[in-house]
Amino acid sequence: MPEGPELHLASLFVNSMCSGVVFTGPVQRSEVSKNSEVPFSCLAYTITATSRGKEVRLTLKPLKSGPALDISMRDQQPMDVVFRFGMSGLFRFTTEEELPKHAHLRFYTNEKPSRVLSFVDSRRFGSWQPSGTWQADRGPCVMFEYQRFRENVLSNLNDRVFERPICEVLLNQKYFNGIGNYLRAEILFRSNIPPFVKARTALEQLHLMDLSEEKQTHREVKEEVADMKMFNTTAVKETDMEEKLKEEVTEIPDLLSLCNSVPLEVINMGVKGYDPGQNHYTELKAWFQCYSVAGMRSTRDHNSRTIWFKGDPGPLAPKAKKRLKNDDHAGKKKKAKFPKKGKVKKEVEVPQKQTGRKCVMNSQEVRENVTRGRKAPQRHSGRMTRSNSHVQAQ
Repeated sequence: MPEGPELHLASLFVNSMCSGVVFTGPVQRSEVSKNSEVPFSCLAYTITATSRGKEVRLTLKPLKSGPALDISMRDQQPMDVVFRFGMSGLFRFTTEEELPKHAHLRFYTNEKPSRVLSFVDSRRFGSWQPSGTWQADRGPCVMFEYQRFRENVLSNLNDRVFERPICEVLLNQKYFNGIGNYLRAEILFRSNIPPFVKARTALEQLHLMDLSEEKQTHREVKEEVADMKMFNTTAVKETDMEEKLKEEVTEIPDLLSLCNSVPLEVINMGVKGYDPGQNHYTELKAWFQCYSVAGMRSTRDHNSRTIWFKGDPGPLAPKAKKRLKNDDHAGKKKKAKFPKKGKVKKEVEVPQKQTGRKCVMNSQEVRENVTRGRKAPQRHSGRMTRSNSHVQAQ
């Protein structure tokens, strides 16, 4: 599943391929797609892309000048189309003849023969939103809005969501926009945090550390600036000194800083361009230290997502399923006996002759008794019946 780094690489790919390229005509949707039509058509426009977390935004911008443009087209406004990749979304830039099978949204160039920028999604879980904006319930991007991301997490630790295991909270895009399944495994492995500890427990210490470091840094800056003014040993400006002090502070990698640095490692591996048909995924697989690596453990979280880890899973790990009550001592399940189709047994109440009890016979036994010449037992009563009158007559 594409995660934050893949979507950013996709935006770089679009910008690289579409730089200086002019597109024309309507945006075409495939017949099988259930996503919305993109109501945009222009004689000449350009495409640029930006990313934020797990979203990519394409901006379709009409050209305002040119001999082929009429006056009505010059007043046309740009349109943003926001994409979410689902399980298999990606962008491809090909000729019309090489158009991928699952190209569900297409932008055509004004060349002859024309080329096509297409959104390809074989599993069709991806989506796009015409005239869209960044999804409101997604938090700041872990890669390119790091300070806002960190503040958003640490200032909301009272949220009930942080009572859940940390491995599950890392997939919550409200706080960890851009983190997905393989990234959470790598981040937790490098931070040496078991996946099934309470998220608040794993993060609340960082909040205290941030508060203390902020006070300490502020105090050091003030003291250093005061010393500079007192002794007049240098002409460095206060702002330069503050920057210097910030650079000298060595940060110990923590869980939230890894949420920023680990995705950036993936981006740096793929800066030459995003194309799943090339060696990007082979390099990514070689980069893994935990996710799907031999010797690591794996289990399913409470949302049935597989998490890879090393060592103890933590106290909130899902408990093993209880053995069924009909299991024998050897651990084998006893097979439940069900009547074959068409041979469902019916219970028939047949009166017994000797006693006042009712004996139960099924319909099959009744039929067998009749075919063998046996009479079904009857309850004795004082009323004269054909059978007991015959016996009395004898």
